Amino acid sequence: MTITDVRLSAAVQTGQPRVAARKTIAIIGGGFSGAAVAYHLAGNADVAFQTDIVVFEPRAEIGRGLAYDTADPAHRINVPAARMSLHPDEPEHFVAWLERTNAIAEDNEARRPDGALYPRRGMFGAYVADSLKPHIESGAVRHVRPAVTAVRSAAGGWEVEDDTGTRHDAALVVIATTHPPPAPPRALAEALGDHPRFVPDPTRPRSLAAIRPHDDVLIVGNGLTSADVVASLTGTGHHGRILSVSRRGLRARGHAPFPQEPFGDFLTPPPTSARELVKQIRDAIRTTEAAGLTWHAVIDQVRTQAATFWPGLSISERRRIVRHLRVFWDVHRFRIAPQVEQALDTAIEAGRLDIVAGSVRQARIEEDRIRVTLKLKGLASTIERLFDAVVVTTGPAHGGILDSQAWLRDLRDAGHLRLDPTGLGIDCDAEFRALNTDGLPNDSLMISGPLARGRFGELMGLPEVSEHARFVAARVAEALLA
Repeated sequence: MTITDVRLSAAVQTGQPRVAARKTIAIIGGGFSGAAVAYHLAGNADVAFQTDIVVFEPRAEIGRGLAYDTADPAHRINVPAARMSLHPDEPEHFVAWLERTNAIAEDNEARRPDGALYPRRGMFGAYVADSLKPHIESGAVRHVRPAVTAVRSAAGGWEVEDDTGTRHDAALVVIATTHPPPAPPRALAEALGDHPRFVPDPTRPRSLAAIRPHDDVLIVGNGLTSADVVASLTGTGHHGRILSVSRRGLRARGHAPFPQEPFGDFLTPPPTSARELVKQIRDAIRTTEAAGLTWHAVIDQVRTQAATFWPGLSISERRRIVRHLRVFWDVHRFRIAPQVEQALDTAIEAGRLDIVAGSVRQARIEEDRIRVTLKLKGLASTIERLFDAVVVTTGPAHGGILDSQAWLRDLRDAGHLRLDPTGLGIDCDAEFRALNTDGLPNDSLMISGPLARGRFGELMGLPEVSEHARFVAARVAEALLA
């Protein structure tokens, strides 16, 4: 195995001593996005020699983040392993790592009949952490585990303070934190806050542990996380009834039944409104179906071309798409792994799982059970049901990102950050620079990953985030080395 194969840091690759860092790049958030930015920066010889790359991440390893820091065997990557990589130009880099490390030797369900690999989600986190390890060991990347408590403008850039009181000077800050947790419906939060089987955030470790095998469970929200919850409960032997309720009653969708290339053209001409986008998608789907393909190919093409046409849409049209179309986009765009899809199908066929359209109106605790009032679509009146547990899977509270952590709130209050006008994250320009409250960019404050989704349109899937991280790293290098 060559040095290049193991991706040693630039200093190690060249065999030269690393000079004292002149500037510090502070990356706040060490999930995939932050890890990928650090990885590409450390692989740049000029950056590695002339800067100190510091990643602030409380977890023991950089690269896992919220999505991939899970030991639940039911949690699978939602994209085939051959499309997940730190290297956008080497899509099978993760697959090569799996083979080299024999990481799925004991996971008999990872490889599907068509040969595609869907390993456990924690495996991808291990791959990213392992890829960063040489850079950390060489000193090209420094991992700071204490949590960030404050980020302040200072002479020469920024001052980042952690919860030990240590202050770190930085010439440039990259914000690569995750989305805020779900915001439970107020009726549930106020009534059930102390109930032992009320789960407002199922992404927390062992959050479902209190749910017993026979419990009747209400899941509020429907999507990837809801599917994960069903798969996790099934994997632990749960056999009680599950009711999944969401506003439109849409279930998470699986992958195409056979390989297909992206289909359609959404650039000539590009849509200028939500209405035009819907028409173009529907027309393309009719064409694909006539050709024996499925809707998956069209959604994949929209996903590929969104970064090009999204910035050309007016703010009002972007908001209209987010308000009216996002839920439909999400269930078709974010597809579940075949193993998870099978768990859902089996639960539905067995009568354990019902997926309905509706909303929660009220809830109250009766002894150790939970009485919930539901308004189901198509019914004139409400109904009441008793449950043993309630799980909220409504997805990230995107609009609350700047209130989710004190240091983000302080940056907003100081005028350095503002919410993206679509409400999907933090506002930035096409160069990834954060926009202040006056709409002016800051060359030393950048946004990486899904928090920049409002600007770029499609930044939730890993292939897009990987490509975006490489662009951010290049822009950071340009800003510091100019």
